[in-house]
Amino acid sequence: MFWTIVVLIVGVALFLFGDMIAKQDGKKPTTLTTKLIKLVSILLIAGCVCRLYTPIYLTHTNPSILQEMVTAMQEQQNAEKNKAVRAYVRSNMGEMIADAPVWGNEDAKKTIFLWSDYSCPYCRRVHSELARVMESRNDVRVVLKNFSIHGDLSDAPAKAVIAAKLQGNDKAAALDRKLMEKEYYSQDDMKDRSKLGDRVHKNVMAMAAEVGLDTAQLERDMKGPVVARELKNVRDLAQKFDISGTPYLIIGEKAFPGAIPYDQIIDALDR
Repeated sequence: MFWTIVVLIVGVALFLFGDMIAKQDGKKPTTLTTKLIKLVSILLIAGCVCRLYTPIYLTHTNPSILQEMVTAMQEQQNAEKNKAVRAYVRSNMGEMIADAPVWGNEDAKKTIFLWSDYSCPYCRRVHSELARVMESRNDVRVVLKNFSIHGDLSDAPAKAVIAAKLQGNDKAAALDRKLMEKEYYSQDDMKDRSKLGDRVHKNVMAMAAEVGLDTAQLERDMKGPVVARELKNVRDLAQKFDISGTPYLIIGEKAFPGAIPYDQIIDALDR
């Protein structure tokens, strides 16, 4: 701002006193020199006035243009991200699904990838919307990418659902549904943070037993290579797609951060 004002003063001075400055040995400057000085001074003044007025225009006269600029920038960023997602999904679909639990028809033509955390309330919201989708369509599968981002609250349920896939996708889907629809930890569990992980683990195992899983085998599989490989795949893809929170959906070949509603999911599937 300081230098803009300095340049503006210089521009005004050139406009008013340029002829005097350009005189050499008392001789009057040529017409061409005078015109060049006037042109330079006008450009300096115009540039500085624009620079000084622009913040006022954006914040007071027409602040809505800032929102339009932000929206346009976000749309451009989303378009670039979707392009990267599209290219990766087309080439690596098999790897993305290999160790992940699948909800619905495993051979469905349409795929939804869902990055989710069982302790996330927004994930529960989108889970209920996806349940509506799955009830109304049999051409869709949901690939669960269990993103363990909340430590003790996330680790046991994420590992358990991935391990449950080894006993069948139907068992994994049943445990996923139970964890999303029921509370798997209480306020009492939260009182002693040093024991929270153990309490959550115990509660998750109880739910696993309720849906018919072999919990002894589940315990072993949770410590095995498949779960470790899938958790790494989830993290690597989150980094590649710049996923910093949950829920996050890839429907077809387009990314949707946040808990999008049923109608938007259906629209994306039908595109």
